[in-house]
Amino acid sequence: MSSKQTKTNEQTHFRTCNLCEAMCGIEVKHDGAKVLSIKGDKNDPFSKGYICPKATALQDLHEDPDRLRHPIERTANGWKTVSWDEALDKVAAGIQSVQKKHGQNAFGVYLGNPNVHNMGGMLTIKHLLSSIKTRSRFSATSVDQLPHHIVSMHLFGHMLRIPVPDVNRTRYMLIIGGNPLASNGSIMTAPNMRQKLKDIKARDGKVVVIDPRRTETADIASEHHFIRPATDVLFLLAMLNEIYDQGYADKARTNNRAAALAPEIARLADFAKDYSAELVADITGIAANEIKRLVKEFCEAESAVCYGRMGVSVQEFGLLSQYLIMVINIVTGRLDEVGGLMFPNPALDVVNNSGPGYLGKRHSRVSNLPDFNGDYPVVAMGDEMLVTGEGQLKGFMTVAGNPVLSTPNGEKLDKAFANLDFMVAIDYFVTATSRHANIILPPVSPLERDHYDVTFNNFAVHNVAKYSPALFAKKKSAKHDWQIYLELAKRLDKKAPLTTKIERRLVKTLGPKFLLDQGLRRGPYASMNLNKLKKKPHGLDLGTLKRMLPQAIKHKDKQIHLNIDFYQADLARVQTMMQDYDDKQTLLIGRRHVRSNNSWLHNSYRLVKGKPRCTLMLHPETAKEYGIKDGQEVKVTSRVGSVTIVAEVTDELMPGVVSIPHGWGHGRKGVQQKIAQAHAGVSVNDLTDDTLIDQLSGNAAVNGVPVQLEAIALEVVDLETVDTEVNGDIKSGSAA
Repeated sequence: MSSKQTKTNEQTHFRTCNLCEAMCGIEVKHDGAKVLSIKGDKNDPFSKGYICPKATALQDLHEDPDRLRHPIERTANGWKTVSWDEALDKVAAGIQSVQKKHGQNAFGVYLGNPNVHNMGGMLTIKHLLSSIKTRSRFSATSVDQLPHHIVSMHLFGHMLRIPVPDVNRTRYMLIIGGNPLASNGSIMTAPNMRQKLKDIKARDGKVVVIDPRRTETADIASEHHFIRPATDVLFLLAMLNEIYDQGYADKARTNNRAAALAPEIARLADFAKDYSAELVADITGIAANEIKRLVKEFCEAESAVCYGRMGVSVQEFGLLSQYLIMVINIVTGRLDEVGGLMFPNPALDVVNNSGPGYLGKRHSRVSNLPDFNGDYPVVAMGDEMLVTGEGQLKGFMTVAGNPVLSTPNGEKLDKAFANLDFMVAIDYFVTATSRHANIILPPVSPLERDHYDVTFNNFAVHNVAKYSPALFAKKKSAKHDWQIYLELAKRLDKKAPLTTKIERRLVKTLGPKFLLDQGLRRGPYASMNLNKLKKKPHGLDLGTLKRMLPQAIKHKDKQIHLNIDFYQADLARVQTMMQDYDDKQTLLIGRRHVRSNNSWLHNSYRLVKGKPRCTLMLHPETAKEYGIKDGQEVKVTSRVGSVTIVAEVTDELMPGVVSIPHGWGHGRKGVQQKIAQAHAGVSVNDLTDDTLIDQLSGNAAVNGVPVQLEAIALEVVDLETVDTEVNGDIKSGSAA
């Protein structure tokens, strides 16, 4: 059982918070109908009582008066409530009408980030996608972690076979473009990263952060080095060069099990030979002697790991940079070793129950960008809707996504959605994106559904398994997302194979937990099943990360395929970048806060309270150059658009770099999220450029965007008091 009676009406329910990657265990006090409190579960073997501020938003989301409880249809007189049968019939008819008139691929689908936090959705989304039968698919992957998937597919034979830092045992952690204190890991599922990094230092280890911003993580690190945005590839090439030049690759070779599995390993000695520390120092902003020292420390540490995340991935050399990070870990003997990069061993083995992935089987119609595992890059979406011709997108579905605020060139995408013949959104709210839909289908809240982390156990820094039944039973008038998927599949795919129909009937009757149980029984742990997990409401400890090579490799030959020719060819682009580099440009980067999770939690007062976080951070030297004062409004302009935002002058940023957080911009007409609108901010993706991409992968390059600044207002805003003055009415009514 996951709930127990403690007082007359008070009960305790244990579950996993699924609002970010950390998989923190929570203890929910409730009276059967209402949440009374949410705290960390001290008996959870993974998080051990830790939670971040986002966990309390589960209550806010469940109780939010703006959250849709019934399907709604957009009419000339505004939104109206419709029945589920009517809504589902109209959605199916709308999709079929677009495809009959314009072709099967004229209807597109976008899957947002929250999908991977949803057990039922993850286990059943294939039924929705296969029933629509379109190749015009997009997802948040290509504005996020796509390089990780491609590197793992190439080297280890599967897009989800991603090794993670053994942060609990390492003595030296080099973090490049990552802020795990804000993200709770990210492709490194790890609650309470603050304590984990402190523990590294407590065992006489070292944490080094390379980032254009002195982040929350950099603040507690042993040292931090500023680096010019999008030059990480040069820093990493210089590191690889120094590893060979200083003889560390040779020294590591004797006991390097991973290198012994990589037939092409000898070729890496020349991969970065043209990129000395001296050559890259001026462009990166990191002195040559510092690069040499960092290499020496990394290679001589008892255990070490190099980890790069969003800041590395979402730039013009994201894929090559993530490849170099993996290569550095391999040649220094840090892959599959304690304290290095290690492979998780989850109870639900997604790797062995899914395809390995592929790159470039097809290319987008307008921009000729490669697909990955059936998804085109998100930067292609706007043109696919707006550029006329055969194959133009005329209809669209968003599933748990808000791409107008979360993908590049949001204004362009906003116009594109407005011009569609038909659109449907599966969403909780009327957002900047879903307001364009003809029909919105709202699923139940996270507290009304069962949960198991299908995705993030694959990236966990300690092996665990935990099943959480729904806290509250859904109302008869509501539907789970998986029920919505199956209902639409039934209407769209009446000629499905008999085996598919049987599977859908089973899932409809037994729920996704039937699929979960089957997956657990086929997994790597003997006697594992759903009933066993139900008896462990706090979760099951499956042990520390262990060596898994060569068994972890999915290539048939059980060898690591370095694919050197593919990656080496991209060095020509690197050379061009170095020749054309303009160090006078002001470059824009994003940022994340521990209270924010993209755009979809900004309607929780608890998460947006306090002084405004949607500000333009810039260094005092940059502010002086443009005549900008702290608290002054600034017009920021890129190739694709402009926004007006309040300046926050701080030495957190290196000179010549400015930062706007991701996921804001709720002020567009028609959005129906009162709290989010009152704290609207601006969308950084009205500035990010859909033509700035990593050519090797198609991933969006939202970091390192050239911008111009202009101080436009004389009145200075007091950032410490503006929240109280402007939003006092909301504070008094929403601090549940």
